[in-house]
Amino acid sequence: MYELIQVAENTFCIESPSKIGIFRESEHEVWLIDSGNDKDAAKKILKVLHQHQWHLNAILLTHSHADHAGGARFLREHTSCRVYAPDPECDFVRHPVLEPSFLWGGFPCAELRNKFLMASGCEAEPLSTAVLPSGMEKLELPGHFFGMTGFRTPDDVWFLADSMIGEQILDKYPIFFLYDAAEYLRTLERLESLTGCRFLFSHAPIQESTAPLVRRNREALHQLLRLIAELCGEPVSFEEILKRIFDRYGMRLDLNQYVLAGSTIRSCLAFLKDAGTLAAEFRENRLLWRTQPAEA
Repeated sequence: MYELIQVAENTFCIESPSKIGIFRESEHEVWLIDSGNDKDAAKKILKVLHQHQWHLNAILLTHSHADHAGGARFLREHTSCRVYAPDPECDFVRHPVLEPSFLWGGFPCAELRNKFLMASGCEAEPLSTAVLPSGMEKLELPGHFFGMTGFRTPDDVWFLADSMIGEQILDKYPIFFLYDAAEYLRTLERLESLTGCRFLFSHAPIQESTAPLVRRNREALHQLLRLIAELCGEPVSFEEILKRIFDRYGMRLDLNQYVLAGSTIRSCLAFLKDAGTLAAEFRENRLLWRTQPAEA
């Protein structure tokens, strides 16, 4: 873990629970893509940089989730590097309580204000094409979160964050986090035709093609959408839908999973309602979901 892998001439990654990209701009100047989960991860990243006599110029955050942004504060304090994040992720990086607040739908209890859902706050600047090193490109990847962004290095290597999940993880955890199902499906379409030398996702092995993983992730989402529609054959509450899905997959709920998987399921309910597949109604002051009858 935290092994440095050379992907191309000037492009590297550090293997960690959430892959970290490195672009070597010159012999001693590098840029990071994401920063690890916390201070401990940042220390290991800093050790790799020191071993190679690399000076950290800046961190490009793909998005604000804690496993991507949690190490930024430590690295900034110890290297004086700049930190950039896309809009509106930049606000979440500066004010990390926004993430558990968004997931919970109000001020989160102490158990949700943990390092997995709430990174250490870090001063960040808005990401734009103008701040990128020469030859680097960015690509908006909406769906997983508000403004997630990927990057292509001049070596034609893509860092694509959480835009897709590896097959082994999907086999074990069929409910993955997403914010906007419609945008996520559009992002998958965009990724399917993306060209490059290598494709790096935060939670998948390095890929030489995006197509197989696109198919697997698309099917995983459609499978979840079909299951939700099936469970709404009779009017049912969100809580009951969540329970039945976890029962179906033999998974166990805790508070973190309640807000993460719950957020995904709420987003899927919204997607199905907007598509006309589901209707929402209130009965005895309870919000219930049901499938719409098929048109004759």
